Amino acid sequence: MKIIDRYILSSYLTRLISVFGICMFIFIIQTFWLFIDELAGKGLDIIIIGKFLIYYSPKLIPLVLPLSVLLASLMTFGTLSENYEFAAMKSTGISLLRALLSLVIFHIILGIGTFYFSNHVIPYGELKSYNLRRNLAKLEPTLAIREGLFNEIGSYNIKVKNKYGDNDRFLEDVIIHEYTPNKKNNIVIKAEKGEMKNEPTDPNLKLILYNGNRYEEFIPKNVKDRLRIPHAKVSFDVYEMNIDLSKFNNVNLNEENITTSYRMKKIDQLRISIDTLETSFKEKQNIFYNNFSKKNSFSFWLKKKNNSNYRGGFPEHVLNFIKTDENWKKATVYDKAISKVRNSLSDLNAKRRQFFAFQKLINLHKITFQEKFTLIFVSLLLFLIGASLGAIIRKGGLGLPLVLSVIIFLTYHYIGLFSKNAAEDNSILPIIATWIPTILLAPFSYILTKRATSDKGFVSFYFLYSPLLKLIKKFYHYKRFNEK
Repeated sequence: MKIIDRYILSSYLTRLISVFGICMFIFIIQTFWLFIDELAGKGLDIIIIGKFLIYYSPKLIPLVLPLSVLLASLMTFGTLSENYEFAAMKSTGISLLRALLSLVIFHIILGIGTFYFSNHVIPYGELKSYNLRRNLAKLEPTLAIREGLFNEIGSYNIKVKNKYGDNDRFLEDVIIHEYTPNKKNNIVIKAEKGEMKNEPTDPNLKLILYNGNRYEEFIPKNVKDRLRIPHAKVSFDVYEMNIDLSKFNNVNLNEENITTSYRMKKIDQLRISIDTLETSFKEKQNIFYNNFSKKNSFSFWLKKKNNSNYRGGFPEHVLNFIKTDENWKKATVYDKAISKVRNSLSDLNAKRRQFFAFQKLINLHKITFQEKFTLIFVSLLLFLIGASLGAIIRKGGLGLPLVLSVIIFLTYHYIGLFSKNAAEDNSILPIIATWIPTILLAPFSYILTKRATSDKGFVSFYFLYSPLLKLIKKFYHYKRFNEK
């Protein structure tokens, strides 16, 4: 490797590592605030919180790395142009493409490494972070009742409007939903005020409620009795509840019950899952089509039409059957027909929702599958865009390069986000939606690289204002000629 290649590569890598570290730190802090409600107030130590953030951080790489590459390339080549180092290179016969050669090779290797990272590390991190998050949701300390939110504690779901006093033990406007053994919410308790009492050695939380009502819905075995006895209401001045907290913290945080999510799978697993889901989806569609056709088609009338004893036209026979009062009454026929159509429409709507959810699951698998391949090219294309813009604008530092990087990255990110959302509901094909941002970046990077190598500006508006400028000059000369 030549000295100039080492110099450009070292300058770029220094900025890339610095920018990547800063961006990664910002995204991790944002992730922490995103899950603050699930992590705070549960007596977690810093090791558990750090473990969750470490497991969650790999899925941030597809966001952080492209932004870091774009910003680092813009800063590096903007600084080289601003300090006339590119001019010195060109004077010795080194073109911009030659200067980019070592970094292009580096980004090809980086893209391949990103592909293997997304295929092995990200699914593992998703598996660990998702299951750890589910396990953390089961942890509830003694006073984990937050204001304005329903807090699930065992068989109770508690919401309070305000907490005050020593250790926030006094409550206002308390609503409690108590789950019965059938896992249904049949008991509701409302109170104006409440007080929590708990000792450090006591596994129970004593909750004392003042001035409230207790509502309980009964579900009799006889359906007719449900209308006669809808619920029971009991008013109270003081009501004491003991909530068992002994089992809440006995949660194995290393337990992994969910292992089949599409984000947790590698390419081979995704390919198998997509084939299995599509086969199952087609089978379900065929089964529903056959069952629906048997119940709602004109097969009965077709059999009558093909019968050798049948005489007359098919439509006329149908009308004659409806108009016949010999064995059927008109009202009965019409009512049954309307009821059957309504039931058929209801079945169609229910199945439509089920098929939509099934198709969305398949599309999510396909999107995740294709995303692993797009990461190979994204870093290289964004590097070419950033390096070309840096050479054109000739500005380094964190001013204009930072603004341009954020605008370009947000444009790329939201185009991908909107296209993937459209692919989820099957508006466009998942493979097209996933590759749209990359396809748009490719010609943009080519045009910018070509303009940068030929020492042209970012955008030339000469072809727009030149006709207008010629017209103004002609008008000016014509006016002067008339004055003379």
